[in-house]
Amino acid sequence: MLIALGPLGLLFLSVIDSLGLPIVGGVDALLVTIASQRPAQAYFAAVYAIVGSIVGSLVLYGIARKGGEVLLAKHIGSRRGARLHIWFQRYGLFTVFIPAVSPIPLPMKVPVFCAGALQVRIGYFVAVVAVARVIRYFALAYLGQRFGRQTFQYLLGHWGLVVSIAAVLAIGAVVALRLVQRHEAALGHPE
Repeated sequence: MLIALGPLGLLFLSVIDSLGLPIVGGVDALLVTIASQRPAQAYFAAVYAIVGSIVGSLVLYGIARKGGEVLLAKHIGSRRGARLHIWFQRYGLFTVFIPAVSPIPLPMKVPVFCAGALQVRIGYFVAVVAVARVIRYFALAYLGQRFGRQTFQYLLGHWGLVVSIAAVLAIGAVVALRLVQRHEAALGHPE
C-alpha cells in the first residue's frame, strides 16, 4: 500500500518512524523501492522522507522539551541514565547526527528525546537532523535509481567505504556545529 502511495507513503512512514515507533529499515527500503521503480520520483521521494523525518523528530523533541526533564532526571539516577546524560552533554548533537545519517539502523529516539529534555536550541536540532537526513536519503535515492533492488547488497559489499564517508561527514558536521557555537559565543549569544 505504501509503495502505491509513492512519496506520500514515504512521508507517512518517515513521520511514524521518527516519532519513535521503530520501523527498522522501513523508510530506507521504501525509498530504495520507489527510486528503483519510479526513477523520476526518486529525489522527490527523498524530500518527502526528509520532511517526514524532521516532522516526527520535532514532535518527539517537543514532547521531551515540555516534560522530558522530569523523566530524564529520574533516569539520571540510574547508572545507564547517568552515562547517557554525560555522553549527550559531552557530544551533544553528534549523538543525533550519527543515527540520523547512518545506513546501519541505530536508535535515534533516545538522542532526540535528550535533545528536547536538555533544551537544545531548536534551530541546531533541526539543522542537524536535516543535514543528516539529506545526506542519507539523497544517497539512497541515487543508489536506488542506479542499482535498484541490489542497493542494499551494494552497501553491504562496500561497507568500509560507507562507514568512512559517514565518519567524515559526521566529523565535518561536528566541526561546523562547534564553529557556529563559538561564533555565537563570541558575539555574546548563549547556546
